[in-house]
Amino acid sequence: MGKQINVALIGNPNTGKTSVFNQLTGLNQKVGNYPGITVEKKEGICKLPRGLKAHILDLPGTYSLNASSFDENVVIELLLNKNDKDYPDVAVVVSDVENLKRNLLLFTQIKDLGIPTILAINMADRMERRGISLDVELLEERLKTKVALVSARKRMGIDYLKELIINYRHIPIEPCVNASVIDPEYFGNLRKAFPNQSLYKLWLVITQDVNFGNINRAELNTNTSFNTKSTSDLKRLQQKETIIRYQFINGVLKETMSVDKNAATDLRSRLDRILTHKVWGYVIFFGILLLIFQAIYSWSSVPMDWIDATFASLSEITKETFPSGPFTSLIAEGIIPGLGGIVIFIPQIAFLFLFISILEESGYMSRVVFLMDRIMRRFGLSGKSVVPLVSGTACAIPAVMATRNIENWKERLITILVVPFTTCSARLPVYLIIIALVIPDKSFLGFNMQGLTLMILYLLGFGMAIFSAWLLHKIMKSNLKSYFVIEMPNYKVPMVKNVAINVVEKTKSFVFGAGKIILAISIILWVLASYGPGDDFENAEEIVTSKYTETEQQVNHDEIEEEVASFKLKNSYIGIMGKGIEPVVAPLGYDWKIGIAIISSFAAREVFVGTLATIYSVGSDEEETIKNRMAAEINPILGGPLFTFASGVSLLLFYAFAMQCMSTLAIVKKETNTWKWPVLQLIIMSAFAYVVALIAFQVLK
Repeated sequence: MGKQINVALIGNPNTGKTSVFNQLTGLNQKVGNYPGITVEKKEGICKLPRGLKAHILDLPGTYSLNASSFDENVVIELLLNKNDKDYPDVAVVVSDVENLKRNLLLFTQIKDLGIPTILAINMADRMERRGISLDVELLEERLKTKVALVSARKRMGIDYLKELIINYRHIPIEPCVNASVIDPEYFGNLRKAFPNQSLYKLWLVITQDVNFGNINRAELNTNTSFNTKSTSDLKRLQQKETIIRYQFINGVLKETMSVDKNAATDLRSRLDRILTHKVWGYVIFFGILLLIFQAIYSWSSVPMDWIDATFASLSEITKETFPSGPFTSLIAEGIIPGLGGIVIFIPQIAFLFLFISILEESGYMSRVVFLMDRIMRRFGLSGKSVVPLVSGTACAIPAVMATRNIENWKERLITILVVPFTTCSARLPVYLIIIALVIPDKSFLGFNMQGLTLMILYLLGFGMAIFSAWLLHKIMKSNLKSYFVIEMPNYKVPMVKNVAINVVEKTKSFVFGAGKIILAISIILWVLASYGPGDDFENAEEIVTSKYTETEQQVNHDEIEEEVASFKLKNSYIGIMGKGIEPVVAPLGYDWKIGIAIISSFAAREVFVGTLATIYSVGSDEEETIKNRMAAEINPILGGPLFTFASGVSLLLFYAFAMQCMSTLAIVKKETNTWKWPVLQLIIMSAFAYVVALIAFQVLK
């Protein structure tokens, strides 16, 4: 028992598996991807009694081992591969006390794999309210396992579950259903052909697109010891297997479980009637969005101002403390402002993830998906497309991956192509800084105008995604019908621990993901802005001072210093590059600095603010915040402030529609298996963004 125990948490979606995972691991967890595929992998360490540790793997939600998606395939591949480093010593099947019948199908299948399997019945605190009673001892006897009644919300039964995990060797591994009775002759021949292999594992390899050990489907199909069956015959046998399992489950629950129908309240159905109403459902959803964006602005203003001022002071302190030279300049004018450009948005991004987590945890997000299905159908999309479009508000990458559960290829492709229009969290820093500069901080009908503008940008992105989908649907002419099925989880008060972990993990991932790119780009930009070719850069001070000497103008030292810094920046490598692209961006109301920021933000959208922060900081000695520096910029062509209502709206619209994320392009290539679609995406979205931004500026200026 000295070694670390591998524990796989398995269960249907919406059984509270993540809550149990969070209770077992706390903050000792990390999120990554399975090797070679982009399916999210959550794992963590659980400290057990007697000084032991368990490596907990939270597997993707699955209804059965009859895989119909990439996520479910991941579960089967792991459970079949004993050589995998994550292969479980013990499986914990998490079920929901109110949906035990459906959850037990997966349990009986995993039991057939010969893995010690514990049944954790979650939400046990609801049993009394729902009039449910269970004979746990008899249930354990019938299912040949150990059962833990747990409530992740109230931390009930978690310690007992840990004890069961420690003593996993005492859990029987024989199956509770004999699946071979569906065709004794066929399974008998299979056993003779492969006498040393698990019969049920062989059956899964035959019926699924998976391999195990040294045996693959091709070997099974070419083996002459038994007759292979056609795909339709295998499907019929799978259906028979499911029926036999449910007959067993019905018999077990009849003996061990009783439900008092009168005890269950109809609060859920009453709430559903209101929240999914064809009129009030949309009104309520719109109202919730309005409150979210108002709160994002109101609650985060104080910490944002403090972070902005802190980074400005930090740059100044660095310059005063360390000896002057290139290294000090790099830190004070490159790295600190660049990182400050992303850290300043932590409060608003954290609040956005907070609200999304609360909506998901409460069960309301599933109602939103159901509600939006009515709209999706009119635009040629599946209701399943809503999940990627909604999750795109966090990041387009997992949103593109979430299209995998759309069976119709054309609907899936259309969804992949339009997902980048939805406003992701990377656009948020750009929106927030520009809105703060060009939209008055005033109220309209009791609502903050900056918060309203932010919500309009989110709706604009979503609306453009829907319109593009309709256009693509008309071009591609997909006539295949698809059906939308979604499970409505019970309403529940969000668990503080779940929400907190989700907010911390998502914000951390955003900041560190963006931080690495920004740090690298900040250093490159600082070098390009601090050095330049030719005499103009080298002799900047003489050129500027001689101009004042010739005209005999009286100017103070600070003004000369500022003009020298500005002259050097224009003649630096980045200034020359910027001047080269200025004719292209000038019609949109931008100067060369914004042009450089736009180009650098093709690495990641949020780099825009960090880029401007770095460019504006080079040669600046004043203790100014990023926002103040941007507000003080002068338009070189039109005169007056650079960031006006016209140029600000133009920039917001450009970022709303442009495809500016290399990672998203890479994932689209991976999911479509060709560069054709991401290249088209990049060209069409960028061209459309340019035209819209151009029209907006020319009309509004």
